[in-house]
Order: sequence, then structure tokens, then C-alpha cells
Amino acid sequence: MTSLTRADVAAMIDHTLLAPEATPEQVNDLIAEARKLGVYAICVSPSMLPVRAPGLVVATVAGFPSGKHHSLVKGAEARLAVDSGAAEVDMVIDVGAAVAGDYAAVLTDIITVREAVEDRAVLKVIIESAALTDEAIVGACRAAEQAGADFVKTSTGFHPAGGASAHAVRLMADTVGGRLGVKASGGIRSAQDAAAMIEAGATRLGLSRSAAVLDGFPD
Repeated sequence: MTSLTRADVAAMIDHTLLAPEATPEQVNDLIAEARKLGVYAICVSPSMLPVRAPGLVVATVAGFPSGKHHSLVKGAEARLAVDSGAAEVDMVIDVGAAVAGDYAAVLTDIITVREAVEDRAVLKVIIESAALTDEAIVGACRAAEQAGADFVKTSTGFHPAGGASAHAVRLMADTVGGRLGVKASGGIRSAQDAAAMIEAGATRLGLSRSAAVLDGFPD
């Protein structure tokens, strides 16, 4: 962890506020804190868009958090978000399709959102890794790559099965082989957690407690 500086890690962070009870005032506070911390992006619910956040990348979610929305609804939600200023969209797959091994359905789901936003946004695919077997993690990641996604992402942070694990991140990174980014999100609360995810292959971190995590890294 000593080789990672505070600035190195900040440049990988999506500073996140996706609580259902989040208010516009809290989003404004999130943006102010993000600027102070020097993070890469903010991630907010689509209903909070548009937001004014000069100097920060604005990310949002689609099909969140269950992934059980119809693919066309996810696509429409993602397109509207991009029209409202989002530069990145984190979509949730139909996790049940991955559990069932129906990777064709996962592929179709992701393609629908990819086509909806075209090349106007970075597309991250949340696979809810804690709810999947290793085989399903690999299958979902392969579907994401085939569909033209830019990142695979571990978790929503809302699933009872849990959030990111170093094992899942390593498996995801090995599967996409550097061709896609890997975002670790869910349950990362300390510098030690963040360092473990980065060591496993994460290229982006989704954090709601960014300040506490960054305080554990040297300047």
C-alpha cells in the first residue's frame, strides 16, 4: 500500500451518493467534497440529474439496484441520463439471468443499453459478483466485453450477498485482460480495503466514504 499515494487513489474514485433518501443539498455537498478530495468522478441517482459539477466526471446508474427492469427501460433511463449530462452510466444486469447461466440474456441486456447511449457515455456493467459463482462471474464479464461495455463492476452495494471482494476483482480482471476496466464497489471502507482491490486489479473504485479511505494513504 505504501507505493500508492493519496493522489493516485483519488484519481480512481467515483465519489458516490445513491441513497434513496438523498436530497439535492446532499448532492451539492457531495460535489463540494469531491472537489476538495480531488477524486475523478461523482456518481448520483439519475433523478438528481442534471447537476453542475465543473471539473468532475458525472456518472449515474441504470436499472439500479435490482437489475430486474426491462432492458428497454434500462436503455431509456440511460439515454435520458446522458441527455441530462451524465458521462458515465453504471447499469445493473439481470443478476438472475447470470445465476441461471443464461449469458445470452445478459448479453442482450447490455447491448440494449450500449446501443441506447451509443458512444456518448462510458458504460460500466454491474454484475453483483457476491451473488454469483466464479463461473457466472466469468460468463457475465465475457458478455459485457462482447456487448461493448467499457468496464465491469462488482456490486451495487445494496445486495444482501455483499459487496466487492479481492477474489472477485481478480477473477474479473483476469477475464477481461485489461481490455475493459474493472470497478470495485461495495463495502470498501478503509485504505486497506482499497489497496487490496487495486492490487487485485481494480482500475476504478466506487466509494461513499472516500475521505476516510484517502486519509489512509500518504501524500
